[in-house]
Amino acid sequence: MNQLLRFVSLVAALVRTPRGRTALVCVVAIALPFVGRNDAFTNFLADAGAFVLLALGLNIVVGFAGLLDLGYAAFFAIGSYAFAMLASPQFGIHLPFWLLLFVASGIAGVFGILLGAPTLRLRGDYLAIVTLGFGEIVPQTFLNLSQWTGGPNGIGSLDQPSIGAYKFGFNALPYYFMVLGLIAFAVWVASNLRNSRLGRAWMAIREDELAAAHMGINTTTTKLAAFAMGASFSGLAGCAFASKLQLVSPDQFGFNVSVFILAMLVLGGMGNIPGVIVGSLILSALERFILPQGTNFLHGLGLNVDLTNSRFLIYGVILVMMMLFRPEGLIPSRQRKAELHAGEGDAGVAAQEQALYTEAVH
Repeated sequence: MNQLLRFVSLVAALVRTPRGRTALVCVVAIALPFVGRNDAFTNFLADAGAFVLLALGLNIVVGFAGLLDLGYAAFFAIGSYAFAMLASPQFGIHLPFWLLLFVASGIAGVFGILLGAPTLRLRGDYLAIVTLGFGEIVPQTFLNLSQWTGGPNGIGSLDQPSIGAYKFGFNALPYYFMVLGLIAFAVWVASNLRNSRLGRAWMAIREDELAAAHMGINTTTTKLAAFAMGASFSGLAGCAFASKLQLVSPDQFGFNVSVFILAMLVLGGMGNIPGVIVGSLILSALERFILPQGTNFLHGLGLNVDLTNSRFLIYGVILVMMMLFRPEGLIPSRQRKAELHAGEGDAGVAAQEQALYTEAVH
């Protein structure tokens, strides 16, 4: 009993400091796949980690810079196909996987610049519509270039990662730790970017682009940097995801994927890195476990209802409820929370003054 109390007090002491919280999260993340030794659960964690990477990249574009991107899955597709073309028997190139991680990330970042250069002078709904069109064009392009991309069949038999003589094979555990390392790298990059001069410029543009321009910020190049950096994160995720799945095909990168990733940001808290990670894991668990299990439960009750077919309706309801009752997300950043509730203190003071005046009059 005394040992248990000491352990609880140690954990409580760790949680009080930022470094302690980080260390505790790292320990839990490393130990998580060994809980129960369930291969299906480990496979889920590896897949969910790829979407955490995607959400961290989109968070730079939407959460930091305030640019609504509805076609983010296009960069996911570009990163995946870049890896597939350079690591498959179809082309016979077979570059090392660890080099291809950076190659795929760089190619996706270049396409982020190519998309952003002509479109980032647009604002608001116009920018969202252009990114939506780009998100639809890219999978269709890969679908129609069948001589290079395999068309609807995609590209298979991709090279698997290896460390020395150890090959990852089809075991999900090494892929999980690879993705976990990429997430740690992405969190470190995103955190440093947020606190940098560039990150402050992104946030200034997010709050008021006109005021940011008058303060000397080159809004076009600053937004372009956000698009390129966000796209490069999706390249990392695409390379990792394709290497694990051993296949890329156009139907993996539809509009629903972009909406799914955007929902992760809104649920967790746009602009806040821990919130984005939590939102990603919640929706990934909802997609993989909760909805299928709920469908089986309803079938057991004799109800012919398939929740998995209604998942986007359910995501839409979740987003609407979040916007109504907690627009800052489950784990908001301090700045975002202050922005959304800035007037509540003044409103409360004004209500108290009105009540005191009414009481004095009567």
